[in-house]
Amino acid sequence: MEQVLPTEQELEILRSVDIHTVDPETLRDIRDVKIKTELPKRERMLDYLRQIGNPYCYRHGKYVVKVSFVETDVTLEDRLLSYIRSKC
Repeated sequence: MEQVLPTEQELEILRSVDIHTVDPETLRDIRDVKIKTELPKRERMLDYLRQIGNPYCYRHGKYVVKVSFVETDVTLEDRLLSYIRSKC
């Protein structure tokens, strides 16, 4: 059976987790996630989602991590290049 991506509604529920009230024991530790680089991109992404559970809120050891993104046309690569240039 082929895995499918979460729906927008499911993603919104995952995004809305509050790091101040979430039980850290319910979150997966990102250090336990193993990326299978031999898989095609889509399957790697699905496998990552299966392993991490919530890509927006997870643990790194005793720390709870919350990831968010801003709607923009600027890529992460653009931001990193801009940051590096500002430090040179």
